[in-house]
Amino acid sequence: MAAFVASRDMPTLPEKFFPIFWNNQFRVKIELPTRDKYSSLEGKVAIITGANCGLGFESARQLLTLGLSHLVVAVRSIEKGKAAASKLRLANPSAIIDVWNLDMESYDSIQSFVRKCSTELPRIDYTILNAGIGPLNFSTTPSTGHETAIQVNHISTALLTILLLPVLKAKSTHGSPAQLTVVNSLLAHLAKFPNRDQRPLLPSFDDVNITPWDPRERYGVSKLLVQLFLVKLTEYIKPDDVIINMVDPGATKGTRLSRDVGGAMLIAVKIMHGVAARPLDRGAATYVDALLGHGKEIHGCFLMNCEISPLATFFYTAEGRKATEQIWLETMKELNFAHVEEIIASMK
Repeated sequence: MAAFVASRDMPTLPEKFFPIFWNNQFRVKIELPTRDKYSSLEGKVAIITGANCGLGFESARQLLTLGLSHLVVAVRSIEKGKAAASKLRLANPSAIIDVWNLDMESYDSIQSFVRKCSTELPRIDYTILNAGIGPLNFSTTPSTGHETAIQVNHISTALLTILLLPVLKAKSTHGSPAQLTVVNSLLAHLAKFPNRDQRPLLPSFDDVNITPWDPRERYGVSKLLVQLFLVKLTEYIKPDDVIINMVDPGATKGTRLSRDVGGAMLIAVKIMHGVAARPLDRGAATYVDALLGHGKEIHGCFLMNCEISPLATFFYTAEGRKATEQIWLETMKELNFAHVEEIIASMK
């Protein structure tokens, strides 16, 4: 049996980013999922957040073509979710497709969604936390005061992950733990994270006078924060109960991540996507591979090009270890209202 090396134990990524980008976008071809490659998903249940468009929609479609029996499309807009569901049913007319509300800027919505999963789903085999944002302009979430990218991509994703853990454990099949894949990004590796020494740390993202606004940096650092948090979280969760991993789909065309971009920047994005980005189906195939192509060895790992890959280089540094602890402490404090410590303790 091949020996697997976890992401946290791998050598760091090369210092120069361009060779990584070139390899990922021009030399690697992601295989599309087929029934010959993966066994049938008949009888299986999956949850996908942000599944009304882009990578979430396409990964849902691919799972349905593999025979998935029950899909929960978790979206902020029920109307858009229903429109997506009508198209998804073409991939597997016999499947049950539910559209449930989930607003990642609302703690109440997240808690309500998890309660619904607990009471209405007979089993859960796969979960993809795909909902994320890359805002072009600075804004804060009214209910929390946190900058929206940090709120959605890190804090709310951490909350949803933790709340789902006991539900996934209870609703998985004996001997086959539920899988939870959180969409991440190689851009976490490029984050400069200039406010890493600010205390408290998380509120420093909410003030442009402390941490100047840069949309690309903010997206990357939001993915870095949740990456560091999840790696630490998996130290407390056994892969026999829930397998947690992170996946980078690579630069992909047809997503709505750049929907707010306009003018010259939009032209540049379109040119880059036209030259280097993966087709939508290939990017989504990395999600499917994260769920179906590996075993318990990917617990706590970062997947790139369908392979276990190193985490952001910052993780391996002394500063990274210090920041990881701070991110953990502040995130847990922020989410204390939801009794996250008790939930994690119950998983031991």
